[in-house]
Amino acid sequence: MTAIDPPRRRSFVPAVLRLKPLARREAKWGYIFIAPWIIGFLAFTFLPMVASFIFTFTNINLAQEKPLAFIGLANWSRLFNDQTTWDALGVTFRFAALNLPIALIIPFTVALALNSTYLRWPGLFRTLFFLPYVIPFVAGILIWQSMLNLETGWVNAFLEFIGIKNPPNWLQDPRFVYPSLVFLGLWGIGAGIIVNLAGLRGIPTELYDAARIDGAGWWAQLRNVTLPMMSPVIFYALILGLVDVLQYFLVPLVLYNGTGEPQGTTLFFNLYLYKQFFTFQNMSYGSTLAWLLFLITLAITLVLFRTSRRWVYYAAER
Repeated sequence: MTAIDPPRRRSFVPAVLRLKPLARREAKWGYIFIAPWIIGFLAFTFLPMVASFIFTFTNINLAQEKPLAFIGLANWSRLFNDQTTWDALGVTFRFAALNLPIALIIPFTVALALNSTYLRWPGLFRTLFFLPYVIPFVAGILIWQSMLNLETGWVNAFLEFIGIKNPPNWLQDPRFVYPSLVFLGLWGIGAGIIVNLAGLRGIPTELYDAARIDGAGWWAQLRNVTLPMMSPVIFYALILGLVDVLQYFLVPLVLYNGTGEPQGTTLFFNLYLYKQFFTFQNMSYGSTLAWLLFLITLAITLVLFRTSRRWVYYAAER
């Protein structure tokens, strides 16, 4: 018979103290180096989030006429009965349905072209596509505003030159506002192109060689090699694009000064949130709107992560 080992006592000594001296010293310096980030996260992200969550249960207002008080779920009740909130959400989701696919497909397509072995001077084209990204975004918006102008813009001048007699009023016609904003957003796709290009460069060439040996043409290689191997990059771009489009704010603020013109088509949710905070100075209701946007973004992101198991391929897990 073999003796039964007595149960080990649980050690209450911190894991860092159980390390060897060299490992403990490395851990100490590691914490020292990341301490600025931890302090910044606590001071400028975590604590403001906690404060904004507390604000949702109060009546805090910078132009405080009533004494500060705990009002329970009154802000949330107001939110669910505020038609402007749901109109702004509808504007945001309609624009996202148009903008997000284009923001994913165009950078990926351009990266495919830049990665082609038939392209001469690829470095020059990479630089040209990335240069607009480093231009201040507000300056880019104002440039495109002048180019899309009904009377003086060169876009309409070109359309008239090719025979279109009544070109659209791009930025003031509700039918063309969203295509115009999407077109304007293509100005800054340089970073997405670089990310996709890096992913394409990381695909092993042996996979393409094997596919060609099996008789696969360009389309078959794209469908069976490129897209599966690029799926983590596409998923990454999808998450970032979703977060970005749900927080769409700067372009309508610069172009329309936050008025929502034309006919309320540019009153995006983040713009309505901004107006509650800084125009009406209603910190409690603005915080409630911010938490609603956070919960919506979190829910959609969790769904995407859940469904990613069916289409995102990680080579290290196979």
